[in-house]
Amino acid sequence: MPATIINRCPQLRQAVIPRLKKEADRLLAAHHQPGRHVSFVLVSDQEIQTLNRTYRNKDSATNVLSFSNDAQRDPMLAVTGSHELGEVIISVETARREATELNQPFLLYLVRLMVHGFVHLIGYDHERSPSAAQEMTAMEKKLLSTTITSFGRSHMIKLAINVDHVATIRQARLGREPDPVIAAAQCELAGAVGIVVHLREDRRHIQDRDVRILRETIQTKLNLEMAATEEMIAIARDIKPDMVTLVPEKREELTTEGGLDVVSFADSLDRAIGELQDSEIPVSLFIDPLESQIEAADDVGATFVELHTGTYADAQGDDEREEELDRIVEAAATAFDFGLRVNAGHGLNYVNVGPIAAIEEIEELSIGHAIICRALYVGIDQAVREMREQIGYGIEL
Repeated sequence: MPATIINRCPQLRQAVIPRLKKEADRLLAAHHQPGRHVSFVLVSDQEIQTLNRTYRNKDSATNVLSFSNDAQRDPMLAVTGSHELGEVIISVETARREATELNQPFLLYLVRLMVHGFVHLIGYDHERSPSAAQEMTAMEKKLLSTTITSFGRSHMIKLAINVDHVATIRQARLGREPDPVIAAAQCELAGAVGIVVHLREDRRHIQDRDVRILRETIQTKLNLEMAATEEMIAIARDIKPDMVTLVPEKREELTTEGGLDVVSFADSLDRAIGELQDSEIPVSLFIDPLESQIEAADDVGATFVELHTGTYADAQGDDEREEELDRIVEAAATAFDFGLRVNAGHGLNYVNVGPIAAIEEIEELSIGHAIICRALYVGIDQAVREMREQIGYGIEL
């Protein structure tokens, strides 16, 4: 194989290695290195500090080192016919700290360092001169944009707005205002690509009337969140939203708590999805970022999964948040590999949305509460536009 990932850092979970291997192979293929081999070695700060001290007279840890096996530098390689392009050494601990400081997903930041080290292997060196630094940066950008699509996404990730909590305010007085239908139109004008509403069994916010009028007035896409009950399936088949997202629902909960357990309820969900698809309604399942749930979602015939980001949003401290982010990154890649389309949502706000928006496989984010809260201060139009700016998040070299 053209790339090998070697993990020598106990702080890095083995589950991320297949994803890094995939990205490393894509990197070599993009730069036309057939038959050449590169080793990406993941180490601790202590190990990379030892390498720096031994080979660079620098007694400190850095994020990445490259050791080239260029035949021009070592004539014996030409004699032996070595196919080893070289090694890229990455400190996992330094990478994690830098990713946190830059508010970037850790796994994607590791890929960025892989690209940086690889570009050194093929002869670029930013330390030679300012012009050499510019050339190296240009090559990194090229590889990031053509190979690691999460860094160079050709389209901005889509934003769908959940207007449930406009209806929550209205229902507090059981009156007519504010109207979620009017709010939905304003969201569309501000650039939302879809409107999301959750018609609950207890009708605590969105009402049947809202869904019917929204179906007639929305110019983009109506995503109806609902439980997989006979009542809701009948309503959906009658109204025909552009898509349905099946979610778990408990009367006593304040908001949706966790994802749908597709594994345990596969038979009933299979029947519900079949009925909805008979009416030509695509179905998404709101699930926790677990491989078992993703596999079950594929088995029951879902078109989309929406990954639950609530645990990530509620995480306390950088380590816990990073661990939850890693789970979502891995789950998105797994769902994509199953052939499922991937959305995400729950608990996302203007502060924490960036790393989620950077995940390659996620097409669309569903955000409601944070935008409606901000709209109280700046208006819906401005609140939506500010969120669109936040999800335009990317990595600048």
